[in-house]
Amino acid sequence: MLCRRLQKSGFTLVELLVVIAVIALLVGVLLPALSSARAAGQGAVSLSNMRQMATAWTTYAYDARDIMVPSQPARMPNFEDNLYDVGNGMHYRPKWFALIGAKSPEMFAYAVPSQRQEDEHSYPVTNEVWLCPVVPDWVSSRNTAYGYNYQFLGNARFLGGPVGLSTSYVRFPVRISSIRTMSETVLFASSMGSAAGKPAADRTPNRTDGSRDPELRAMGGHGYALDPPRLPGDNDWCDPQNPGAEHRSAPDPRYRGRANIVFCDGSARAMTLEELGYEVARDGRVLADGPLATNRFFSGTGIDDDPPSFNPER
Repeated sequence: MLCRRLQKSGFTLVELLVVIAVIALLVGVLLPALSSARAAGQGAVSLSNMRQMATAWTTYAYDARDIMVPSQPARMPNFEDNLYDVGNGMHYRPKWFALIGAKSPEMFAYAVPSQRQEDEHSYPVTNEVWLCPVVPDWVSSRNTAYGYNYQFLGNARFLGGPVGLSTSYVRFPVRISSIRTMSETVLFASSMGSAAGKPAADRTPNRTDGSRDPELRAMGGHGYALDPPRLPGDNDWCDPQNPGAEHRSAPDPRYRGRANIVFCDGSARAMTLEELGYEVARDGRVLADGPLATNRFFSGTGIDDDPPSFNPER
């Protein structure tokens, strides 16, 4: 009698399959929601970190007597002139984020800075403030996750090319007081680097060792330098060794189709590339000369200005 009751209280095969199907259905419904919530959380962490970066940028400018940080100091002929204080030591030609991070121990980019020239691009960033939670492995100094509006805010590369061809910089120094539209001028943004000029299907993973992709298709290549939407052609490019629209940089819409943007007044928000003035082709290429492209959110004047010419004769 007891055995019969136990048999009757058990699940039949059909009932068990129904339960499994219901559980699978619930998992299928919940996973996208959990994934979306996780992505939203990562985007919020990124924006919070970027606001801290903006505060450090402002502190740097005021300490430097109104002069904004360059994307990277110029390459000088004397080795010692290429060493800069990044807060916890001297580092060889640090990128913009390491320079402004020197203002606070919580913002130091490197646990131990390096004075070796060979570490200029490959040296890994160790402070999570400077790393994007969506792409946490983008740790190299060159192929990094956030790009600076260097064309308009501070480009200390020499006009025309390497040392010896010119004694003038492309656009440096630039004073923070010269920005007319602080709340509408991009300071820096999540960056996809020089992969922006390629079709989305052709882009390859980030080279986390800081090396230059031989085919120039890797995500984040020269990500530290953010090109504005409209590039007339005689301007500098994010990768100075490979100029041209095909190798341009642009913001990375890695946060559910939007890029995280910080403006010079410290405000931050997620925006589409089109909202920022970029023109994107159907295949995902970010164009350099599209008729709809405008630099008004990059120029500092609120006007669609050309970026500085790279030609020393102009």
